[in-house]
Formats: sequence, structure tokens, C-alpha cells
Amino acid sequence: MSRASERHAPESQDPDDLLLASRNLNARYPWQDPAGQVEYGRVLDAAARLKWSPAAVVSRLDALGYADIQRPDGPLPDAVEPDDVPLVRSAGAGSYRAPWVGLDEPVALKQILESAALADRSPADVARRMTAYGYQVGTGARPLPETADPRDVALIRTERRSYGTWLDWGEEVPAPHVLGVALELSCSPYVAAKRLIALGFRLPYTPEPEDERLLKYADTPGGGWLGRWTAPPVGHILAVARDTGRSHADLLARLHELGCQRPDGNVPDTPQADDLVLLSANLDGRAPWLWKSSAGLQPRHILRASLVTGRTPAQVTERLATLGHGLHENANLPAVATEPDIRLLETLTRSYRDDVHLEHVLRCATLTGRSPSAVATRLKELGYRLPDEVTYPEVVPGVRAE
Repeated sequence: MSRASERHAPESQDPDDLLLASRNLNARYPWQDPAGQVEYGRVLDAAARLKWSPAAVVSRLDALGYADIQRPDGPLPDAVEPDDVPLVRSAGAGSYRAPWVGLDEPVALKQILESAALADRSPADVARRMTAYGYQVGTGARPLPETADPRDVALIRTERRSYGTWLDWGEEVPAPHVLGVALELSCSPYVAAKRLIALGFRLPYTPEPEDERLLKYADTPGGGWLGRWTAPPVGHILAVARDTGRSHADLLARLHELGCQRPDGNVPDTPQADDLVLLSANLDGRAPWLWKSSAGLQPRHILRASLVTGRTPAQVTERLATLGHGLHENANLPAVATEPDIRLLETLTRSYRDDVHLEHVLRCATLTGRSPSAVATRLKELGYRLPDEVTYPEVVPGVRAE
């Protein structure tokens, strides 16, 4: 044993004294330095282990030569429940010797919520217990929730770099923050907003049950919610207006209030009867909706929409352009939509921004039963870029030439 450890080792060999003097409250080296401060959390932990009152622990530590013992301003509690000891360890500490929560300032809300999550207890219960032990517990605009929710800590996290930063008691929460944490937790932004208010935070808007429908753009289990960077599809806006009877202007204003981006296209003042069909990816008037793309609309969608609606490809293109969805400038659509063209385009994995190479032509030919030469010719007619120096076979793949 080193001289330092001999100097700190207690003279008493009483098992209880050894426990009190050991830094890890295990009656073994290393020993607590009598010149250092004994943290209040350590007093509570020792009281729980020994089944003593905190006052008895303080008295015995004083007798053992520990003069600087931290304690609350008010009276010491009569007893300490062992299940309460983890509540007074600092949140997020990863080591075995996690630091104790201090008495010099109010307990941070993060501490309350992380302790509640680790102990599977409600924030209100944790706050009551820490108050009973003499800690200063801050207050929000209302009492903390009586229900446990392990997502609470993630709800108040504002920065994920380094050690992170968190909201604290009674702060105002920006609307985009609600969208961001809801997306991260795969939960409804409305549910997230209600919980933040229950935790005592202020929001720039009042959550409404109708927000659920407005913010849910896709029927994805646990997902499909608009985020802070997600521009809502025009089809979604029109569908919500149809289902709720609310005006487009009202919906757009509410989306702005909730922190959402502007729609990814143009919401018409007077929708046409088949707008929802044109804007739906499956041409059935329901989600999933078309998303705006820098590559422009897929031409096969135009041709399929033409057959479904009875509009010409040019008319479909014009209407979708009015709604904010245009074709790429290289596109050259036929005057009439045909099934062979649709089948061909459904086998092509390239956009108008990409060159179409021999392997793409051969794949299309194999899947459509057309010759590579016929496929290449038709793709060029539709505006796709193919290299001029390539000679494409006239024979259909899999069919032997006579």
C-alpha cells in the first residue's frame, strides 16, 4: 500500500467505518481523502447501504475526520430508499464512479428526465424524490408528467455534436425542433409537441389534433411525417384539403406555423378534377405522391397518366408543369401514349440527365422482347442520349437468327 493510501486509510477497522471511508463505498482501497469534500450524493448512498439516516452518516463521517461534508440548506431526510440513489447520480456519466448531482444550483431538467428513463419512473416522481432529499428542482410552466416516457431526453436534445446540448426548464421550443425530434423518434410531431408542453416548454403554436393529418404525407408505419427539411408534396396538400374541407391557404398557413417548408410545387387556387390522379405516383389519387426532382418527371408517368385520364401526353405535361412538376428539357414525348412505349420506359433505369449505354439497351431489349436496335432507335426518338459509335444488334435477345 502506498504512503498516500496509508495516510488516508481509516484507523478504525469497524466494517461500517471502512465502508464510509472507502471512495467506492465498498470498504476497500482507494480511500476518501479526509481533506476533500464528501459530496451529498455519497452521503445518501452510504445511508442507503448501511440503512442509516443521513444525519447518522454525517455524524460518523465527522467523527472519522471528514470535516467538509456537503449537505442541503434544509433538514436532512429521515431515510434513503436504495432505489432512489441512482436518481442523484449525474445524468450521462458512463464510469462506475459517476459524479453526484450537486447542490449549488437547481437540478437540470435533463437530469430529471434521464434518471426517469433509467429507472422507468415518471418525471414527476423523480422530481418529488429529489426535492424530498433537499435538491433544488426547477419548475416549468406546469407540473411534470406523471407518466414515464423514455423518449423525453431525446425530445429536449438540441445539439448532437460533442457532448450535446439540451433544453432546460420553461424554454421556448422552435417549431422546427418539434419536427426534427419527431422524425428522429419516428413519432407524430403532434405527440411530440404535446409531450414538450407537458414537460413545461412553450411552443410558438398550440398543437391541434388536425395536425396529425396535415403532417402525415405517407401511410408508413412509424414514419411518413413531414420533417423540418421536407417540402410537402402538392398532392398531399390537395388531399388534406379534400378530406378536411379546409382551404389551401389555411393549410399552407398552418404548415408554416408548424415549421414546415413551402410545398415542392404550385398549389392551385382551383384544382381540376384529375389533379390528384396526376399527382399520385400510382395514378390512383392517393399517396404516395410525386416528389419534385431535378431530373424532371419520369416520361412513363406522363404516358401512363395519359391512358388513365384520357388527356394527351402534351396536356398531361402542361397540367403537371402548372402544378410545379416539369419534364427534363431533353424529353421528347410522343403525341399519343402507347403501351409498348410505357413497357419500354418501365425497363429503363436512366433519367434524361444520364447517358444510356449498351448494357442498358440490352437490358431493355431482353425485358421487352424487342431488338437492341429497335430499343436504341426508340429511346433516341424519346430524347435520351445514346452514343453514336455503338452498333446495336437487330436480333431480339434469345431468338436465333435464321
